[in-house]
Amino acid sequence: MPSDPVQALADEPVDHRFKGLPPDAEAAGLTVGALAAQARDLYTGGFTTPVLTLDAEALEHNLTVLGTYASRHALAFAPHGKTCMAPQLFRRQLEHGAWGITAAVPHQVRVYRAFGIGRIFLANELVDPAALRWVAAELAADPDFRFVCYVDSVRGVELMDAALAGRDATVDVVVELGAGEGARTGARTDDDCRAVADAVAASSALRLVGVAGYEAEVPDADPDRVHAWLRRLTSLTVEFDKAGRFSPDLAEIVVSAGGSAWFDAVADVFAEIPELSRPVLRLLRSGAYVSHDHGWYGRLTPFNRIPAEGGLRPAFRLWTQVVSRPSPTQAFVNAGKRDIAYDLGLPEAELVRDPLTGEERPADGVRVVKLSDQHAWLETDGPDDVRVGDWVALGMSHPCTIFEKWPLIPVVAADGTVTDYVRTFF
Repeated sequence: MPSDPVQALADEPVDHRFKGLPPDAEAAGLTVGALAAQARDLYTGGFTTPVLTLDAEALEHNLTVLGTYASRHALAFAPHGKTCMAPQLFRRQLEHGAWGITAAVPHQVRVYRAFGIGRIFLANELVDPAALRWVAAELAADPDFRFVCYVDSVRGVELMDAALAGRDATVDVVVELGAGEGARTGARTDDDCRAVADAVAASSALRLVGVAGYEAEVPDADPDRVHAWLRRLTSLTVEFDKAGRFSPDLAEIVVSAGGSAWFDAVADVFAEIPELSRPVLRLLRSGAYVSHDHGWYGRLTPFNRIPAEGGLRPAFRLWTQVVSRPSPTQAFVNAGKRDIAYDLGLPEAELVRDPLTGEERPADGVRVVKLSDQHAWLETDGPDDVRVGDWVALGMSHPCTIFEKWPLIPVVAADGTVTDYVRTFF
């Protein structure tokens, strides 16, 4: 393994695997680092459409805002890495004060470890024997590695215990409280949580370190319901501590929640946790903030409710090109479902750029109405709204399904200079 695997990403060759990058860079045998050092202009530097970009200023702004928010509210922060799966962004999140990185599945944990992440919170029950044995080996090989995962069933505890039998490692777990009937994972009742905790106590391979869950799954979520569920979570934590359910050798008790829609509620309720027998790690796990978006999270972000605390900026922009203008009210650009996130709504046309003059204007009168595999269907108010060859910038919803479609993403400064390239691992 390179001494710095994140820095070593700059040594990767630029080639056909990476959409939108200049073909002449591959012909010249450039590495990613060498291409970045050229500081090319996005519009005149040989990039091909479609090409997804990240706004350098928006990215830094978002990293700073949520890092500052977590610090201000005495929250530890383990942003959900599944959003971007980008080690360069993980490093920047850690530099902005993150405690560690959250994962959803074992593959993500392996990616994190390959790039040196020392603290990982797996927000899922892990019952795959091969994955558990790999985690145990990582823990045994690196005394500084901290790994925590969910358990939400007695059966899950039994499977974990069996898979870890004879291994020289103890896996830290938190009981996952479900958000209610019809929600996603998690033990549904307080008694179910107690039964899971008792099963962990009987295990020779697991250590109970806290309680966790995901508040966005609360049915018909609103501020009152989310606050009420979070208070159930913290009440269980207090109860388990008083009853001596947590492992006696703990240095701290973990209580964790927090997606990108209700982290203000998490801050409110976690601030109410009374003094316990040991310090409490109040762990927030928001992930979509890093790039934000032009729709779903733009509407859901708690900063809409608490504007004095800050605000996030959409960092993504997908530049496409008009390749057909068959009628005065219809046009087609060269990006579709293979390039665009569409699970939470169609993209929005933001800007139109004339490739000959470099003039940009708002995409007034231009709407995306349908997606094919490789085309977006545009509806226009009139024949002059877009022309064949124009670049059209699209804003999209849902960062988790935007990042996954692009393995190498240019980072663009305000003047159009490409300053870096973000590598993703999905």
